[in-house]
Amino acid sequence: MPEGPSIVILKEEVRSFTGKEVIDVSGYAKIDLERLRNKKITAFKSWGKHFLICFKGFTVRIHLLMFGTYRINEQKNSNPTLHLQFAKGELNFYTCAVRIIEEPLDEVYDWSGDIMNEAWDARKAMAKLKEIPDMLVADALLNQDIFAGSGNIIKNEVLFRIRVHPETKIGDLPLKKRRELIKEVVNYSFDFLHWKKEYKLKEHWLAHTKKICPRCDIPFHKAYIGTTKRRTFYCTNCQVRYYNTK
Repeated sequence: MPEGPSIVILKEEVRSFTGKEVIDVSGYAKIDLERLRNKKITAFKSWGKHFLICFKGFTVRIHLLMFGTYRINEQKNSNPTLHLQFAKGELNFYTCAVRIIEEPLDEVYDWSGDIMNEAWDARKAMAKLKEIPDMLVADALLNQDIFAGSGNIIKNEVLFRIRVHPETKIGDLPLKKRRELIKEVVNYSFDFLHWKKEYKLKEHWLAHTKKICPRCDIPFHKAYIGTTKRRTFYCTNCQVRYYNTK
């Protein structure tokens, strides 16, 4: 599943289509496709893992889900969920969820909850964490209401960076570690963005999909933890599981 930094890259890659008119539209998305025809794109935005194509009066929201992809000025050998044709160029989205948002985006999205947005508010994130003391930190890092844009890679890498066991409950994390958690989610996300642009993201993974802990030189533990049951890689030696520290 593409994480927040990847959606930011997509937003940057399609910037040249801002102000351009959609002269043809097709695909199997279950929306009124004709509504997009002959309309000009006013802006491209993102919130977490949501890619937003803005038109006057409405927005098309695209979520790439687990296996979604896109192509700019080229096509795959499969039918697109949404195809947008311009006088010069095209956008194609595959295996994704598409819907139309009628409301103004400021009424739909809390921009301060997006880890990649300049409006990100760490204090609000801290307040949200205080409301879920029994949630595992592994689940909290995937909670889009708290960390919009954070995904499984970010989860595994952040927990390794701050040396926290993924099965630690939020309420058992010392205050210092909660602050460190919030700070590193953002720090790693921008590192992710930088490395992704250089096509070197995987080279910098320290925990995600790895077998040996680079700090302790012992095998990583792999498990499907929490309610999300996403793959989690962690070291049982250097990543501390905190208990009852309130």
